[in-house]
Amino acid sequence: MDNFLRFRTDEAHDEPAVTLDAFVAGQSNANAVRIETGEDARELIPHLERIALIEVAFPSFRDGRGYSTARILRESGYTGELRAEGDVLVDQLAFMRRCGFDSFAPSRPIDPAVAAACLARYPDVYQPAADGAVPVWKLRHG
Repeated sequence: MDNFLRFRTDEAHDEPAVTLDAFVAGQSNANAVRIETGEDARELIPHLERIALIEVAFPSFRDGRGYSTARILRESGYTGELRAEGDVLVDQLAFMRRCGFDSFAPSRPIDPAVAAACLARYPDVYQPAADGAVPVWKLRHG
């Protein structure tokens, strides 16, 4: 696996995250925040420079709101660790990474070799995203 992708078992930031409500209410000593499904990530925008980890909950692999949360945060300038936590499946990793996730805490173990193979399967992309990859049409046509 490359350095861009971390699993919680790696030496990644592992400080307990506070709830979004607690952080916004003034829990000033926290530098890790957890966003639950349906919460508005834009509340964190004024504080992004002091947050080391934002953990986004995926209670079900069917719920894609966490993808939007990741993209909002990355497009707003967040450069810290962005972790997808919960019902994360191996076939979602490439899409999550494109949206801006760089670490994962799946509720069920994912074989690192299988994850690496999934991430390498499609080297070209067709649309811009938070990961900054250049779309193949732009590579072809400038």
